[in-house]
Amino acid sequence: MRVEKHEKFDGIYWVELEEGKRNLATRNISPGNKVYDERLVESQGNEYRIWNPYRSKLAAAVLRGLKNMPIKPKDKVLYLGAASGTTASHISDIVGSEGMVYCIEISSRPLRDLLVTCEQRQNMAPILADAQNVEEYRALVEQTDIIYQDVAHPEQTNIALKNIESFLRKGGDALIALKARSIDVTKDPIEIFRAEMEKLEKKVEIVDSQLLDPYEEDHAMILIKN
Repeated sequence: MRVEKHEKFDGIYWVELEEGKRNLATRNISPGNKVYDERLVESQGNEYRIWNPYRSKLAAAVLRGLKNMPIKPKDKVLYLGAASGTTASHISDIVGSEGMVYCIEISSRPLRDLLVTCEQRQNMAPILADAQNVEEYRALVEQTDIIYQDVAHPEQTNIALKNIESFLRKGGDALIALKARSIDVTKDPIEIFRAEMEKLEKKVEIVDSQLLDPYEEDHAMILIKN
């Protein structure tokens, strides 16, 4: 087994396992604890979590060639639609003990799993709230360096813009996982992505966009600069 730093992105690693395949990974800030069924590996006194692109759209975007990974050590991140915390936990690894991940989730069932994850990670804060209504959590979230959004909602673009306006610092970045089928099941996903990106471009700068096939069908990751 061999571990190497990612050639472009801080806090992300390549782990080459016995079978010779290279896998994305993050260094575990909560050693010995898994969040989902990820494999844990040790190298030179550090523990790494294999980052599954079929379980995390952010990992999928990195493998698909995302030009820039704006999430860095010490960053403060607002995560909209954190669910049970799979991707949020890898972001937690990246930002480290001096960073923070504010996890917004509206559904109580995944929130129960998220609470367990947050108990193991001091840099994750679970918040039961609706990402459509920023007033529900305005008093709990400071200005952030990053917004990451993964919500299944027809108005996901407007939700992103509202949160960018409310919480993202000037010069900050946002990563929006667009779900075409949540917007309109009757239209071609590419048409939907173009239309949603046109909405975004009226308010913010789009830096990059990547389709997430084959890891996630009918999804695209949009990288935004505020």
